[in-house]
Amino acid sequence: MTQDQRVIPDDQLTTLAAELEAAEATGTPLSPFSERFAGMTIADAYAVQRAWVAHKVAGGRRVTGHKIGLTSRAMQMASQITEPDYGALLDDMFFEPNGDIPLSRFVAPKVEVELAFLLKADLQGPNVTVFDVLRATEYVTPAAEIIDARIQRVSRATGKPRKVTDTISDNAANAGVIVGGRAMRPDDLDLRWAAALCIRNGVIEETGVAAGVLGHPAAGIAWLANRLAPHGEGLKAGELVLAGSFTRPVDIASGDVFTFDYGPLGAFSCRFAGEARGGARG
Repeated sequence: MTQDQRVIPDDQLTTLAAELEAAEATGTPLSPFSERFAGMTIADAYAVQRAWVAHKVAGGRRVTGHKIGLTSRAMQMASQITEPDYGALLDDMFFEPNGDIPLSRFVAPKVEVELAFLLKADLQGPNVTVFDVLRATEYVTPAAEIIDARIQRVSRATGKPRKVTDTISDNAANAGVIVGGRAMRPDDLDLRWAAALCIRNGVIEETGVAAGVLGHPAAGIAWLANRLAPHGEGLKAGELVLAGSFTRPVDIASGDVFTFDYGPLGAFSCRFAGEARGGARG
């Protein structure tokens, strides 16, 4: 069976989307779908993700952009998978920098640092290049992504890590976005050398350089535009696209204060208040 084939029937997609919604609301992560559906493919996973995003849009949410994940070697090693993925950014996922973020919004959150691209022109694959991305970008800005686990990261039943199909189904693990620091035009600096420190409670937990994302962070944006092309989709002007993390994810606990320092691109902070819905159960 190829990754373009499906094993999950269409009539089950709505049910799985509702299960993901309930897992997020209750803080009780689901067992991996890959264990329930033998031979689950990448196409199945994106079908589930699309059904969940459609469920949220039907409930009043709005798609405002995209995220790309698992593009760096660091993230692939941390997740024990080797394939990039993508998900949707929704309007209620954005948090203001330099303030409190309620942990009650999440199940088992972690945070990553990356660059965000604000598009001023559409990008439609195939054959989109890094240069096309740079021409289509209005600003590049520092960002932090909050990732979460509505599907168990490690199966309680088998003790095995979830598969990439589970991560993709889980909207590529996306749950929140903080945009801060200094927005710059893409030709104002060599984006490969944009660097960041992830500081938790005064301790540097992670450092990274944006070249860790496929050699150039714009390469992730090009990859996504080309990946969407077979579906007749593309990236649209006005959308924000997270290019992929260049550090491993850092756990978040109640009261943690994070500072994300991007050097010439500025810095911003946040404090995570309260308790996560799922505690350490993800």
